[in-house]
Amino acid sequence: MPAYKLIIFDFDGTLGDTMGWFLDASDAMASRFGYLPIDRGDLDNLRRKSARELMKLQKVSVLKLPMLAAHFQKMMKADAGNIRLFDGVPEMLKAVHESGAKIAIVSSNSEENIRIVLGPELCALVSRFSCGASVFGKATKFRKVLAAMSTKPAEALSIGDETRDIDAAREIGMATGAVCWGYTNAEALKAYGPTHVLETVLDIPAVVA
Repeated sequence: MPAYKLIIFDFDGTLGDTMGWFLDASDAMASRFGYLPIDRGDLDNLRRKSARELMKLQKVSVLKLPMLAAHFQKMMKADAGNIRLFDGVPEMLKAVHESGAKIAIVSSNSEENIRIVLGPELCALVSRFSCGASVFGKATKFRKVLAAMSTKPAEALSIGDETRDIDAAREIGMATGAVCWGYTNAEALKAYGPTHVLETVLDIPAVVA
């Protein structure tokens, strides 16, 4: 039996290597939507900040978030065929599935975009998608996935690359796995005290099993 019955993955920065795309898309949208572009020269420092802190630095209006999210999803749909998964992700998802654990994906990205990047074979391994979440609404999404999968919080593991993933999982009593290859700086994530620190994609099946 696996250590966890359900593994809930984030997508961007966890399964999908989208940071480069996101930076370019954000810069392209900055003037149109009235916020400051990301300072590429200060990227290492910015990766230590939370999503809320980044929004404040860029002067992103909370009122514009739904519109921004919709536009990002539209832009990614056009580019989804060129976006790649991190090395080892297909093999990792297959190993997790073969362990007997169920897989879910909870993301603010759209299910359509994620399905394009994953492809049919990997999508078939995913028992539940809960996508299009608001920037700070993951706890609600987690609860709904757990209920749909008849899984207790203590039986599930959330894996993501941002502090908000950890916050949302902790809010409902789930274990947390922080990946070191995503949007947030690895040392900043480790300082947040996740249940598991995942240095490489290949660490995930071992934690699950």
